Order: sequence, then C-alpha cells, then structure tokens
Amino acid sequence: MPRPTTPLLSQAGIRASALEIIDRDGLDGLSMRKLAAALGVSAPALYFHYPTKEQLLDDVASEIMEKVDVSAFTLGWREGLLTWARSYRAALAEHPNIVPFLARGPGQRDASLRRADAIHGGLVAAGWPPREATMIGASTKYLVLGAAMGSFSRGFVDDVQVYLDRYPSLGDAHRLREHADAVDRDSFDFALTMFVDGLAARLTHG
Repeated sequence: MPRPTTPLLSQAGIRASALEIIDRDGLDGLSMRKLAAALGVSAPALYFHYPTKEQLLDDVASEIMEKVDVSAFTLGWREGLLTWARSYRAALAEHPNIVPFLARGPGQRDASLRRADAIHGGLVAAGWPPREATMIGASTKYLVLGAAMGSFSRGFVDDVQVYLDRYPSLGDAHRLREHADAVDRDSFDFALTMFVDGLAARLTHG
C-alpha cells in the first residue's frame, strides 16, 4: 500500500500562503496551525523553515519591501522621495492588513534597512543635515502608512440623505465611495507633492 505523500514545502510557498491568510483574515488571523492546515501539513513541519511566526512575518514583510523603489535618488532627492513614497504606498496597498507589522519599523530586515540607507544617504548627499534627513524619512513614512492603513473615501456612505439636512457642507460626500480609489490616490499624491515642494523651498531658502 503506497504511503501518503506529504506536500513539498518551500519558504516561498509558506510566505505566499501566509500572505493569503493575512490578506483574508488580518494579521491576527494568521497562526502557524492555520497556515499548516492551509498547506496540508502538520504545524511542526513549518518550524523547520520558520522556527517562529515573527521570523515568518519578517520574511513576508521583506518580500513586500523588495517592491519598493529607492533607485531614483540617483536623479536627485526630490525625484527619489517621490518615487520611493509612491512605490511604497502601491506595495502596501496590495496588502493593507500587514501594514501594522511594517509600521513597527525595519528591525533587522535587510530589505528595509537597505532602503532606509539609500533614502538617508540620498538626502544627506543632496545637502540635507542628517537630523533633518531622518525626520524627512520618518515624515514620509507616516504619510505612506496613513494612506495605506485605510481609505478616507470609503468612510462615507452613499446615501445622500445622511448628509443633506444636517451637514450641508458635505452635500457631495455620498459620491466619495463611488470614486474612492481615485480620490484616495489623488489625495495622497496631493499631500506628498505639497510636502516635497515645502521641503524644496526650505532647502533653497535655508
């Protein structure tokens, strides 16, 4: 009688399945037991590849961060900052449920630290004092994480009667949900551009 086969495990496959669970059930919805069941293996089989859930999350986060583009700092700090922020938001927008984990900071993740090094180095090389370069990086991250964690536009309902009588200045708020993606994207880009333009003026005028 043939022995039952055990699915072959790989770190890439484990990460992909873990991210599917996070996308569907949220960060707290991921457990090693649930992940093992999804992969058709026993939980101990996962520990050979990932001894802890934290290590698994670090690798999932690193895979996402590899999509973030910091190469444009070679074209100047302004282009570098804009490209980084936009690609960062796009990467997180695909997986908003993992944003709280990424918000904790880079820890020892190489993918995150390489990007932090490129950003800080690009800003300092362009003439920003190191302390201000640090604050620019932090401020940009706050903007990106805030945009990635939720939708402004989807916080409104599409019933005009909710706003019509009591909130006259919100007379068009019921239309926001219909155009949520565009409004959220354009609002992020507006805030980012205003921020970067303000920084440029500060650098020019000292």
